[in-house]
Amino acid sequence: MSRYINKASSPDYLFISLLFFLVIFGLVMLSSASSEKAQDQFGNSYYYVNHQIVYGLSIGLVGFLVGALVYYRFWEKFALPLLLLSLALVLLVFTPLGLNIKGGERWVAVGPVSFQPSELLKLSFFIYLGTWIGRSQSRSQSFGNGLIPFLFLVGGVMLVLLLQPSTTTAALIFTASILTYFTAGARLRFLVVAVLIAALAFSLLVYITPYRLTRVISFLNPSVDELGTSYHINQAQTAIGSGGIFGVGFGKSTTKLNSLPEPIGDSIFAVIAEELGFVGGILLIFIFLFFVWRGLAIARAAPDTFGRLIVTGFMSIIGLQAFVHIAAISGVTPLTGVPLPFISYGGTSLATFLMMSGIVVNISRYRVGRR
Repeated sequence: MSRYINKASSPDYLFISLLFFLVIFGLVMLSSASSEKAQDQFGNSYYYVNHQIVYGLSIGLVGFLVGALVYYRFWEKFALPLLLLSLALVLLVFTPLGLNIKGGERWVAVGPVSFQPSELLKLSFFIYLGTWIGRSQSRSQSFGNGLIPFLFLVGGVMLVLLLQPSTTTAALIFTASILTYFTAGARLRFLVVAVLIAALAFSLLVYITPYRLTRVISFLNPSVDELGTSYHINQAQTAIGSGGIFGVGFGKSTTKLNSLPEPIGDSIFAVIAEELGFVGGILLIFIFLFFVWRGLAIARAAPDTFGRLIVTGFMSIIGLQAFVHIAAISGVTPLTGVPLPFISYGGTSLATFLMMSGIVVNISRYRVGRR
C-alpha cells in the first residue's frame, strides 16, 4: 500500500467537537465561579463571562478561523519574526506599559486593554521550534549543531519568563520543548542531559528565591502557616472534598464566595470539583486526555516534520498546563498560578489556545493516509 497526502480534505471533526465542548463548558463554569464576585465588584453577575467572550472568545474564534483556513506552511516563513515580536512584547512588561499584579510583571496594558504576552510566546515559540528542528535532521542527532543550540534557544526564552517571574510557564515551555525534541528523533542521552541541567537549575532557583521555596515547603507540609502560605491549597482541597461523588450542584459552591482564592482562575478546578463532584472532575480530565490524544494522532499523521512538530508542541503545552493546574489544586504537585486551558478566566490564554487549535485543524486536513 502506498502512502499519499489528502490535499485539503475534511478537517478532524472529532478534535473540533472536543475543543468547543471545552470552550462552552469553560464559559458555563466561569459564569458559576464568577457570578458573586462580579456582582459585588461591578453590579453585573455576568461581567467576567462577558469580558471573556468579548476579549477572549471573539478574538480567539478569529484566530481559530485564520489558523484553520491558512495553509500551515505559511507560518514557517514567518517563524523568526513572530518569535522576535513575541519576545519584544514580553519585554514590554518591564516598561511603563507593564502591569505589576500580585508581585508579577506579566501583563501589558494599552489603554483599557491588557494582555499577557507570555501566552502569545507559547504560540510563536513552538512554531519557531518546529521550523528550526524541521529544517535539518542533524539538529535532533548532533550534539554541537543540535543539543547545544536547542538548550540556548529554550534557555533564553525561559530566562525572559523567569525575570517576570513566571516560573511555571517557563517550566511548561521547557517540558513541552523536550517532548517536541524527542518527537523529532533526539537521542535519549541528549534528553537526559537537558533534563538534568534543567533540574539542577530549577533546584538552585527554588533554593535562592524564598517565595518559591516557601511554596515547596507548603506542598510538603500543608499544616505550615495555614493562614498564610498554605491557605490557598488547604481551601482548594476543602472545596474538592466538599463536592463528594456527585457535587453540591451547579452554582452552589460555598468556598468560592469568600474563602477560595482565585476561584475564576488558578482555582477554577476546585470550584468544578465542588459543584460537579468527583464524577464531574474525572469526566473533565478524560475530555482533556481525549482532546490531547486526538491532537497527537493528528501529529502522527502530519505530512511533514514541521507539521508534526508544531502539533506536538501545541498539544504538549495544552496537556501539560491542564495537568499542572489540576494536580496543583488537588495537592499532587506544589501550588502554581497556572490557569486551566479553555476554562479559566483570561482572554489572552483562551485566544492563544484557540489559534493553536485552528492550526492543528488545518494540519489535520493534509494528513497522510493509506490506500
